[in-house]
Amino acid sequence: MSAHAPPIPMTAQASGPLKGVAEVPGDKSISHRALIFGALSVGRTQVTGLLEGQDVLDTAAAMRAFGAHLTRQAPGAWTIDGVGVGGFCEPETVIDCGNSGTGVRLIMGAMATTPITATFTGDASLRKRPMGRVTDPLALFGARAHGRTGGRLPMTIIGAADPVAVRYATPVPSAQVKSAVLLAALNAPGESVVIEREATRDHTERMLAGFGAEITTETTPEGRVITLTGQPELRPQAVAVPRDPSSAAFPVCAALIVPGSEVRVPGVSQNATRNGLFTTLVEMGADITFENPREEGGEPVADLLVRHSALCGVEVPPERAASMIDEYPILAAVAAFAEGATTMRGVRELRVKESDRIDAMARGLEACGVTVEEGPDFLIVHGRGAEGVPGGATCATHLDHRIAMSFLVLGLAAQRPVSVDDGGPIATSFPIFETLMTGLGATIRRDA
Repeated sequence: MSAHAPPIPMTAQASGPLKGVAEVPGDKSISHRALIFGALSVGRTQVTGLLEGQDVLDTAAAMRAFGAHLTRQAPGAWTIDGVGVGGFCEPETVIDCGNSGTGVRLIMGAMATTPITATFTGDASLRKRPMGRVTDPLALFGARAHGRTGGRLPMTIIGAADPVAVRYATPVPSAQVKSAVLLAALNAPGESVVIEREATRDHTERMLAGFGAEITTETTPEGRVITLTGQPELRPQAVAVPRDPSSAAFPVCAALIVPGSEVRVPGVSQNATRNGLFTTLVEMGADITFENPREEGGEPVADLLVRHSALCGVEVPPERAASMIDEYPILAAVAAFAEGATTMRGVRELRVKESDRIDAMARGLEACGVTVEEGPDFLIVHGRGAEGVPGGATCATHLDHRIAMSFLVLGLAAQRPVSVDDGGPIATSFPIFETLMTGLGATIRRDA
């Protein structure tokens, strides 16, 4: 059930070939960061292509609460009049980040080195997620956190009055943790260093450089070493948000498993720290052509042409996990239609996302007649190949948008319809999912 609305049960069933152009929304990760960096700049930042899902709108509301002035000029087009690094004011109300782990963790970092206090909360799913992985390194700067048992929301952050620079090695591969530390480092004098043993999505580093921060990245035996000089004056920018590869994953994967399909997905980010799913799909035998490669908004993009394909199971390298961590649910759904087993290891992080995504996918796939194996950090899907996926189940989404969309995609090629108990959370990241998919020919309906 959604946190702020009644549940929206939905059902998908076998469809004819999917055809057409799937214009997916702007990248969610970049949209969050564009709003936050615009708020931390001095002057007016202009953003086009902004994802207007609820997660990003909650971040926009938070930036207003911290004193920035944000105006929506047109769909996807926003201006942000920033307050500068260290210029956040103390919000008068609780900051509600809804379903967004990215939003709450990045915002905590952005305010942690300013001497103000803010209280954060979220929906039922977000209130279950651990925040200690962010508040622990923020404490090194001098910030203090007071939350529920286990480091969970609601949580109050008291920003550091006299922040100090830090050197921090991330214990888990997490772009959210890395980004929170880098955002906190902006208002700490001197050089702060973040070390990550496994590379994660690098949007924060790219955008910091674009906004004028002094930041360097080098590869050493320790891993990626990112050095940021604190207290810059960030310059406002024009940010063109590329299309979200995590959202593109759903029409792409649907086209691969629905016979006769041919779908084009234009302008999708091809950032090397985000494209692990597409690499894996090609290894499985997917017919994906990457056309017109170019750069937009400082990010590499391409147009994807996708055709129905006979797929084979593969072993996904654990070191690829960081570049596709949000795409494992839809990969698991696709793997159900492949010949042979698809093995996903090194995915412990999936257990602390919007839901325990390993458990959620395993239980739903089993209910649909697919054999799975799981452990603390692995999931193995035994694809049914030519036998097909029976389907016929109602799958629990656990307030997780990606679980909901993954099972709806699975239902488009299963032998019997597949339902989800609540499609409401889909609006947090992909508000046009239903319209886009039905426009391609998918049979997805809301149940009374």
